[in-house]
Amino acid sequence: MTDTGALGTITPAELKTLFLFEKLTGEQLTWIAELGYTQHVEAGQFAIHEGELADKFFVLLSGTIALTRRVGPDDVQTTRTEQRGVYMGATQAYIRDEGVEHKYMLSMRALDDADFFVMSAADFSRLMREWYPMAQHLIEGLLLGVLGPQDAISQRQGLVALGALSAGLMHEINNPAAAAARATGALRLRLAGMRHKLGLLAAGKVAPELLDALVELQEDVIERAAKAPALTAMQASDREDELGDWMEEHNVTGGWDLAPVYAQGGLDVDCLEEIKIKLVESGLLGQAIHWIGYALETEQLMSDIEDATGRVSSLVTSAKQYSQLDRAAHQWIDMHTGLDSTLVLLGHKIGNGIRVVKDFARDLPQIPAHPAELNQVWANIIDNALQAMNGAGTLTIRTYRSDDHVIVSIGDTGPGVPEALRKRVFEPFFTTKAVGEGTGLGLDISYRIVVNGHGGDIVLESQPGDTRFLVSLPITEPSSR
Repeated sequence: MTDTGALGTITPAELKTLFLFEKLTGEQLTWIAELGYTQHVEAGQFAIHEGELADKFFVLLSGTIALTRRVGPDDVQTTRTEQRGVYMGATQAYIRDEGVEHKYMLSMRALDDADFFVMSAADFSRLMREWYPMAQHLIEGLLLGVLGPQDAISQRQGLVALGALSAGLMHEINNPAAAAARATGALRLRLAGMRHKLGLLAAGKVAPELLDALVELQEDVIERAAKAPALTAMQASDREDELGDWMEEHNVTGGWDLAPVYAQGGLDVDCLEEIKIKLVESGLLGQAIHWIGYALETEQLMSDIEDATGRVSSLVTSAKQYSQLDRAAHQWIDMHTGLDSTLVLLGHKIGNGIRVVKDFARDLPQIPAHPAELNQVWANIIDNALQAMNGAGTLTIRTYRSDDHVIVSIGDTGPGVPEALRKRVFEPFFTTKAVGEGTGLGLDISYRIVVNGHGGDIVLESQPGDTRFLVSLPITEPSSR
């Protein structure tokens, strides 16, 4: 254990003020007071370290502490409290597990100067076995029969959620990747066509000045296409008919195949007339329109490839923002970044039937948080909302400030949660889903992340057609005493 401050004594009367000991007799309190002692831990110091032999039982007398667990390279805060009387350390010392040494499962650090009442694990174990033999057996059964399976199910749920997110991400990435592959194949054909047309133009003994004019005309048309406004489906269809008729009238071979390319580029019959005027004496109108068509389609395909690869890059960035693998575990964050990345990763579940409304107060201050954990909260709540709407409805995510907290409201237009069930939605293993569709741990985990890990709150408001989870998070680190 970290070197700490002076040790002291405690009176039976002081022990009785702690909820853990308030029902004990005077003789029991005296026995505990004689066996235990008080210990002072300065702000920033660790009282216990995860993995060390669990040889002491601690009860908080004053101060603020944080419990953390090592996950990979990061220390993840599981609890932060200043509640007098809470206990930690060798809390399972009385469990009979022959041949197994109990170790601290978490580290405990004093966030400001803290005082504890301390007992040795051996004395605490003897107390429990002698005073509460039946309770000891019941608690052993609870730990082995409930908490063990809960850990296994929680881990399984984490793997299932990770698998679902991974599958969704791969699905989202596959679409733009396939589009880029198709566009690359088409681009290769168009470039081959351009080389062929260039050969025909050269074989036709085109005058250098005319070839220069053709190249200049090509660049002008491409520039105009880049600035042309986008057309609706109906407008594009009408434009294709106009362009196809013009090309047919002017004996341009394959004109009806070229018309969609010019229409997609936002070009009209006036553009074709300009090309005709500049090339009317050359006899190269048909070849020039084909040449410019290839150039237009090449630009469009390159834009498609750029859009597709940009989409892949955006998805990878969103995945990194969601996982926070390259970031510190605790940092000051703009929570909108996590909300945006979570929506991107859940895009495969949102589908066309769900309308997403984002009402973000982008001027909200940054908050101190564990971003990867908050992203898990957003994913759990949004996923529940999507399942409640069953493919059709409106998902509304709103952020705003309320005094010294920021609020994230995640709402859906599903059937709602009956009043009798609202108080139970954050209970472990409680679920309204069909067997096999939910473990009942998602909202329990979310509650513990928000309340225990961030000092915030999460509440449910629900009526048919309007269900909202309100997540409240402090904008400052909780003050020390």
